[in-house]
Amino acid sequence: MPRANANNVSIEYETFGNPSSPAILLIIGLGDQLIHWDEEFCRRLAEAGRYVIRFDNRDAGLSTKFDEAGVPDITDVIGKLMSGRKVTPPYTIEDMAADAVGLLDALKIEKAHICGMSMGGMIAQSIAIKYPRRVLSLISIYSTTGNPHLPQPKPEVMELLFSTPPQEREPFIQYELDIFRKITGPRFGFDEEWARKLVARAYDRSFCPQGTGRQLAAILTQNDRRAALKGVKVPTLIIHGDDDPLVPLEAGKDAAEAVPGAELKIIEGMGHDLPHGEAWTLIAKDIIAHTEKAGAK
Repeated sequence: MPRANANNVSIEYETFGNPSSPAILLIIGLGDQLIHWDEEFCRRLAEAGRYVIRFDNRDAGLSTKFDEAGVPDITDVIGKLMSGRKVTPPYTIEDMAADAVGLLDALKIEKAHICGMSMGGMIAQSIAIKYPRRVLSLISIYSTTGNPHLPQPKPEVMELLFSTPPQEREPFIQYELDIFRKITGPRFGFDEEWARKLVARAYDRSFCPQGTGRQLAAILTQNDRRAALKGVKVPTLIIHGDDDPLVPLEAGKDAAEAVPGAELKIIEGMGHDLPHGEAWTLIAKDIIAHTEKAGAK
């Protein structure tokens, strides 16, 4: 796969479709890699006339790792935040937004539809706020505005998320499957065989739990974007499942209320599902329709 120098970070990326078509930049979530945007999903968007770009965020996959920044003590970070003390993370969500815009620069793409899921949605929102001229439309999937007053993840999900992952391949795969099983909603079900293959591929491609810790520190210290999102003028689609145990539905509603004119699409029975299967077929259709309305063609 190709690499680009973006914001002084080496970014691994992959594209689908015709470069002359309207671009859609897919931004992945915490600890995930570009392969977590399912290839079939990407091809479906490309077949609808979009130039699809998926990439590894900093500290994940084959993009630059920030090992010199050390590994944050997440328990200490949470404790300081709860007591009102300032925490300086290794980098911020805004830094990651600058990486994504730098990738557009490297690809000579002036404007793109910006689509992010989970942490990727936080990054996408930050791009729409700070780089409005680069954005054709915004799609934020099961993400949050950074509002600190929103409901928290379910305790059993929080416990797993903040636990130390195993280092060995098979225990780590099982650990990841346990997380994905707990955050998948009841409507579409959990495809364990597909998920196992994906997790194994991700482990073999790049195992970097330290990077995930640094990304998590960026999430925990993110800004509350509600006031800034009031100034977003591009067509915006907020997609959220009503059975999300990691980022509750209230976060999606909060985002839709923050962005003027935003469309909120609630998918019944969906949790924090992986981009695969029936749920993501529906999401692909919504994204295609949204980008068409936003002037993709």
